[in-house]
Amino acid sequence: MIGWLLAHGPARKALGPILTAAAILLFVVNLRRAGERVGRGAERLDIKERNNAIHRKMLEAAARRPHDRNALVERLRSGRF
Repeated sequence: MIGWLLAHGPARKALGPILTAAAILLFVVNLRRAGERVGRGAERLDIKERNNAIHRKMLEAAARRPHDRNALVERLRSGRF
């Protein structure tokens, strides 16, 4: 019965535009999801870059630290701390 309705009359004429609208709707929804994924990826990259910069600063500070107590005392006396 349904097959006969789709094969004849106005239903057959409306089938093309309905399928076209459905395809366009699915395409737009897919674009939106892809945009959200790209946004999340960019946010993760920003966070990772910020964390790496902080870690790099910590490593640079650790490289400049005094190696022992005598070096620390010398540094404090010279006012370079």
